[in-house]
Amino acid sequence: MNQIGIMQGRLSVPVGGRIQAFPWGSWKEEFYRASDCGFDLIDWIIEAHRIDENPLLTDDGVKKIKKLQAETGVEVSVVCADYFMDCPLLRCSDNELKQRMDFFILLLNRLNDVGISYLEMPFVDNSAIHSQEELNRLIEIMGPLLERARRAGVTLAFETSLSPDMFRSFLLEMNHPAAWANYDMGNSASLGYEPAEEIKAYGQHIVTVHVKDRVLGGGTVALGTGDTDFDTCFSMLTGLGYNGPYILQVARGDDEISWCKKNKEFIMKYLLKRD
Repeated sequence: MNQIGIMQGRLSVPVGGRIQAFPWGSWKEEFYRASDCGFDLIDWIIEAHRIDENPLLTDDGVKKIKKLQAETGVEVSVVCADYFMDCPLLRCSDNELKQRMDFFILLLNRLNDVGISYLEMPFVDNSAIHSQEELNRLIEIMGPLLERARRAGVTLAFETSLSPDMFRSFLLEMNHPAAWANYDMGNSASLGYEPAEEIKAYGQHIVTVHVKDRVLGGGTVALGTGDTDFDTCFSMLTGLGYNGPYILQVARGDDEISWCKKNKEFIMKYLLKRD
């Protein structure tokens, strides 16, 4: 059975009304809530806001994370680097690029300290890749960083808005054991991509999956009410032997705990069906 995870912050009241943000006031409590809901892992958020205060980047915070993992059995095995959406590696000055690459290396060291396996690298929205030239530039930038990731024992899961064939070419051109893919069901539905084509193109490279529902050309909605083809997504991933985590990155609800339990049942319906 695949591990089932929850995106950090989804078990708390939204911060500033945002759909996704680090839950500063309740990040410790989320471990216990995740355990009560039956989740195996938390997908930790690293964002640019108050970056130096993020517990994963402080010695005291790392100690607390390890203690909470031991007490609850809920792992932090995935980190979502939203920082690179606000501070992209593309379209920046040389000085900014150096600062962001240095931060990437710092982050790898912290993941290594905690024993975190996956770092999700989003190249969507503000950090989206807009041209072949930018794609080539990103491959050039990532070259030395990929080897750093491998030495730290961290697998990079790239999330992009590239077409299926371009995403596959991107992964193949990097040609590195640390370079893999995150698959976001909802984002792909919003972009109008066919999951059968996507998973056929690069499914064997997928190591983390975000479970989400979105409408074509629009935003995130409750699971089962948008345009995500969950039947095809789950059946094809199962057919490939995907054994990584499924992580809920879903629309927000009024009662976050009940909402997350309901959404977990939604996933389990598909996973139990395959067995």
